Amino acid sequence: MRKTIGILAHVDAGKTTFAEQVLYHTNSIRSRGRVDHRDSFLDSHSIERERGITVFSDQAIFEYEDSTYYLIDTPGHIDFSCEMERAIEAMDYAVLIISALQGVQGHTETVWQLLRKNKIPTFIFINKMDSAILTENEILCEIKDNLSKDVCSITNEFSSVINEELIEFIAERDEELFLNYIEGKYSYEVWFNKFIALIKENKVFPCFSGSALQDIGIDKFLDKLHKLTYTDYSEAEGFGGKVYKIRHDDIGNKLTFIKALKGSLNIKQEIIYGDNKLGKINNIRIYNGTKYKEVKKVVAGDVFAVIGLDSSKIGDCIGNINYKPNFEMVPTLSSKVIFDSKLNVKNILEYFKLLEEEDPGLNIIWQEKTKEIQVHIMGIIQLEVLKQVVKERFNLDVEFAPCEIIYKETIENTVIGYGHFEPLGHYAEVHLELETLKRGSGIVFSNKCHVDDLAVGNQNLVRTHIFEKEHSGILTGSELTDIKITLLTGRAHNKHTSGGDFREATFRALRQGLEKANNILLEPYYDFKIQADVDYIGKIISDIQRLNGSFKEPEIVENKFIIRGRGPVSKFMSYTMEFINNTRGKGKISFKLSGYDRCHNEDEIIQNKNYNKKADIECTSSSIFCSKGQAFVVEGENVERYMHCIE
Repeated sequence: MRKTIGILAHVDAGKTTFAEQVLYHTNSIRSRGRVDHRDSFLDSHSIERERGITVFSDQAIFEYEDSTYYLIDTPGHIDFSCEMERAIEAMDYAVLIISALQGVQGHTETVWQLLRKNKIPTFIFINKMDSAILTENEILCEIKDNLSKDVCSITNEFSSVINEELIEFIAERDEELFLNYIEGKYSYEVWFNKFIALIKENKVFPCFSGSALQDIGIDKFLDKLHKLTYTDYSEAEGFGGKVYKIRHDDIGNKLTFIKALKGSLNIKQEIIYGDNKLGKINNIRIYNGTKYKEVKKVVAGDVFAVIGLDSSKIGDCIGNINYKPNFEMVPTLSSKVIFDSKLNVKNILEYFKLLEEEDPGLNIIWQEKTKEIQVHIMGIIQLEVLKQVVKERFNLDVEFAPCEIIYKETIENTVIGYGHFEPLGHYAEVHLELETLKRGSGIVFSNKCHVDDLAVGNQNLVRTHIFEKEHSGILTGSELTDIKITLLTGRAHNKHTSGGDFREATFRALRQGLEKANNILLEPYYDFKIQADVDYIGKIISDIQRLNGSFKEPEIVENKFIIRGRGPVSKFMSYTMEFINNTRGKGKISFKLSGYDRCHNEDEIIQNKNYNKKADIECTSSSIFCSKGQAFVVEGENVERYMHCIE
């Protein structure tokens, strides 16, 4: 049986040390490394060893009894959350490490929610119990309060009879077993199998405890993990898998990392994604840390890398797999790349595009007008690491400008936009309805155009052009979002319409509609959770109001309070250190990105951005018409009376 186990945690919870112990106990490595000794097996990159944190997700392999396990170690620092979230795509089960010293921390809750969204069965290991101040029971209560009531402790050995507390816990989650329990009927095998099923269904979450550093509880954990997990992959079907990681080896080969979900894959086999041929498999590698072995065939359940899929992207599904990832961890900051003006900017852009292929969250943008490269990031630490990566891989020295918030734009009403493109020898007209959508919807396309007005092929062209790039708003030039775009009608010419005409007409119609709409600026928001002594409640509430946040009524338990609320990233991103100082390090604060909403200081940002919509020649609302063999331009505010599809 093949199983993929992911190890996740808030930074400094002992995740990598735990992974090291698992590999040692299963004879996958001969000696145990340590993060502080800079010799851990999976933190193999020089940057990781220097900083003492996991930056890149890496895999190891171990055998345990009758199963092969792929172990994926993921970053714990919030700045590398995108890397962590992508690794979740390959997991069958997850192990969430929680430090007994810090308990459930801010990022712990974020990781937990991502695991729940992706329906990954999860085990919890309370680490550092040798140094804990609280008892296991007290920490377990904190986990239940902050993560799930369906957590159960199974630190004690399984015997021929499961202990009474666990029997009752399982029975409460199954009607038939509950009736048997009430009647005094009990079967170890039935209860045990039901427990395994409940774990797989994400209905219960087993919790263990120990100390990775002191090698306490690791053997027991491995034994129970093995007994309580299973996979049922089929090798009989055609191959199917998903791409969860892209890397490049030392000689520049593109490595496409795939989790096989069904069937088998052979070397030299051709790969298809949708209607596109991604390439032919030239090499298959199974990695164990930095080392790998080449194989001729892999099967469902395997995690491996291939060479030959040059057009593959993270999130691609290969074969007959109907799945599209929806990543939540999205960078909210941007920065400009600063480099020596004597260098060839095209080469530098190529380097950063290569990095973007490995980390799509970077979202590398080339600003043609200013000749600048923009990069999207999660935080300052990620920028520092990126600087080191660029130096090591490309021998290039770069700096980064101060980070800025990534804003977006939308509209709050419904309008119709018109676009016409008719220079000599060309013809296309498009009418689009733009209407506001709820936050987080992105761009949605709808089609009400009749085939009598526009052929299906041309209608599909309009849709393609809507999604081929990010569109700019008219307030700051920021990305457009949360808008439903409906094709109402359009027109083509049998003789003159050619490639690119509908692209021009579509973009002009979109821009013309935006210029008539009520446009608003959006900024990213955090959901926050604050816990501290009641002595600090007045100060905390004052801070939240000062930072333009909102909050629910505080919950007060004994001498502690909890406040949940929401506030702009721009205001709260630097609040953590102030909070720690104000509460003398005794409070807890956690943030989770909750999407975009109306900008709290819209006028100020618009003024600072100083975006001139008329000067943006790539985004114009004007249309081009032709009369008596002569093309002429009509400004956006006047185009409606010239449109051919308006009676």
